[in-house]
Amino acid sequence: MVKKIQKSGSDTKAASAGPNSPLSGAIKDSAQQIWLAGLGAFSKAQEEGGKAFESLVKEGLSIQRKTQAVAEERISEATSRVSTMATDISSKAAGQWDKLENIFEERVAKALNKLGVPSARDVDALIERIDALNQHVMRMGGMAPAKTAARKAAPAKKAAPAKTAARKTTRRSKAA
Repeated sequence: MVKKIQKSGSDTKAASAGPNSPLSGAIKDSAQQIWLAGLGAFSKAQEEGGKAFESLVKEGLSIQRKTQAVAEERISEATSRVSTMATDISSKAAGQWDKLENIFEERVAKALNKLGVPSARDVDALIERIDALNQHVMRMGGMAPAKTAARKAAPAKKAAPAKTAARKTTRRSKAA
């Protein structure tokens, strides 16, 4: 059930004035202005929103470039440090390998010496001594000394044939 509210006397006069009354016209004008202000604000927000979006994109791009530059600089510094460290470690390792190689050579030489294996220096000295004795024997026997350059050029492993040749030469000179 709908109940009617009774209006006071002044309200009834304004309501009875009708749609052309000055109060309803003012309300209509105000509503129209509010509507137009809302449309204007919406339009301005669209325009400004596009500009603001483009501005934010430009600013983001600038920040991204700066960040990339800083990151590349940090990567470059890290790469430089790592490469310096690798070079240092490599040189230290090379030095340690050299020391290890020297120690190994010394120990092998000592072991061979204990076993009675002559060193390359010993073999060279022995060849020189044999050559000197051979020349001395040749001079005593009246024969011309044999060429010793070929024996000196021979490697240390072929020292045994040089000894044999020296013995053969000595035997020949005794037989003569």
